[in-house]
Amino acid sequence: QVQLVESGGGLVQSGGSLTLSCAASGSIFSISAVGWYRQAPGKQREWVAHSISGGSTRYADSVKGRFTISRDNAKNTMYLQMTSLKPEDTAVYYCNFQGLATPSGLGDYWGQGTQVTVSS
Repeated sequence: QVQLVESGGGLVQSGGSLTLSCAASGSIFSISAVGWYRQAPGKQREWVAHSISGGSTRYADSVKGRFTISRDNAKNTMYLQMTSLKPEDTAVYYCNFQGLATPSGLGDYWGQGTQVTVSS
């Protein structure tokens, strides 16, 4: 039984910082990749950042230089450090664990989302 818990969202002024976390619990053997996505009101969900087990990371152009994705394998937890936040970063942020291995097999899991609001 796998559960994801997201935290760290909130209200911040433009130029401020927030760090999101997403922790997975259950009988987890390994995780191949982790990522963050976001969805703003009236817009499609977009990919934000991605990290594979080998250490390679990628970022959307809109967040490069401002956001950093990281993971703590021992805690099965991923993070998104956000700095220099802009009003256009306002969205619900979703974490994703890809290739998560459990006794039942391999699959993808999503968090329920956490709201990030950046005021101008």
